[in-house]
Amino acid sequence: MSVTRDLAEFLSAVTIADLPAQAVDHAAMLVASTIASAAMGSGLQSAAIIREMARERGGTPQASVWFDSGAKLPIGDAAQVNAVMSDAAASDDSDLRNIVHCGTPLVATALAIAEANGASGEEMLTAIVVGYEAAGRIIDGMPNFRTRGFHGSTAAIFAAAGAAARLLRLDPAQTSQTFALAATSTGGLVKAADTSVAREYHAGLATLNGIQAARAAQRGFRAEERILEMPLGFFEAFGGVDGVGAAAAATRDLGASWDIVTDMAVKLVPGGHPYHALAEAAANAAREGRIAAADIDSITASRPGMTALTGPLHPADLIDMAHSPAYFLAAGAADRDFSWAHATPAKIADPVIHALIDKVRVGPPPTEGAARYRQGATVTIRTHDGRNATSTVFAPKGSGLLGIAWADIDAKFRALAPLGGLSGDRIEALLDLIHDIRRLESISGLIERLRSTRR
Repeated sequence: MSVTRDLAEFLSAVTIADLPAQAVDHAAMLVASTIASAAMGSGLQSAAIIREMARERGGTPQASVWFDSGAKLPIGDAAQVNAVMSDAAASDDSDLRNIVHCGTPLVATALAIAEANGASGEEMLTAIVVGYEAAGRIIDGMPNFRTRGFHGSTAAIFAAAGAAARLLRLDPAQTSQTFALAATSTGGLVKAADTSVAREYHAGLATLNGIQAARAAQRGFRAEERILEMPLGFFEAFGGVDGVGAAAAATRDLGASWDIVTDMAVKLVPGGHPYHALAEAAANAAREGRIAAADIDSITASRPGMTALTGPLHPADLIDMAHSPAYFLAAGAADRDFSWAHATPAKIADPVIHALIDKVRVGPPPTEGAARYRQGATVTIRTHDGRNATSTVFAPKGSGLLGIAWADIDAKFRALAPLGGLSGDRIEALLDLIHDIRRLESISGLIERLRSTRR
């Protein structure tokens, strides 16, 4: 046996009856969140480039490009375009262990294949849970791959591959080969993603290559089944870990819990997920201390592993903003809030926020309760007259471990969906369908409402 075969045997046998209600609910939430993020990214240049390239290639019309009334595209191309749109806005989801945006390639893949194959809502939700679990297991096997320089899409490809294998109804042997092919098809450098639109390029490739792996395996293409755990294999090359130990971590206690419940977080504000708790804690401290921006002498952030500010100090655009912890801290303190508005050019250029950025400091990492911080932070604001206000946020809002509320998902959808050219009536109809997605015999009605006449 191998890791790919162990995962394939287990995940291929899972039925929706085996899944906890919260896992299925989170899968539906992930659909809404990914579509909303794609609406925000639909007008960005990177998304337009990938969309134009896909249109030029043409091919068998199978699946729809969201927020577009043009002809359908082949499954892989449509899913790639949709994934790029969602990732481009930095407003999708994250697995909090390693900031892997599993939902972007996962939902783009699941919707495209479900549309082409006529799958039911229940089948699609099961595929989403299965795909998320596949990626989560890979993350368990090599938890520090991102610190070695590899982008999260290195693991997210397994989410797309798992969902594709499930919706294509592959057997365990074919699913095992899907994972093996995905392992040798992935890549992406985190430094490129941190400083450019290579981030969404990675997400698109993970989506396309995950689907290609499943389709190749379906036709009998074979790769090395033990590629994950063997010497110089995937775990060793990408994760820098012993393959045997990684294999044990990746396959331990299958079915005891589900990663989409325990480790998924949906972004309820824009930008890099590691910085959401910084903004939330800064906003809490300023609000609870009744501190105005003009009164602030310093803003000090403390979290495990944080020793210095990273990313651009003074952001000039969306890419900078998404990777600037100083901006999140200053904006939260200045406005006593952090919302989708903080991804707009006006807010990114706000002189009040930029004045506070120069007052941001990094304090000593916490020594007590460090294990409780899941991308969390403690922020202390000090005023010119010597007052202090402190707030600790152990995990950002929208984290599965805190509980995700449909009201927050709906608010995100209503805030971002208009950016994809959708009318208010269509937005409400889509939300109704997503809430009821498990009961849909076909997702065609949902897909049709995602098509827009804007382009």
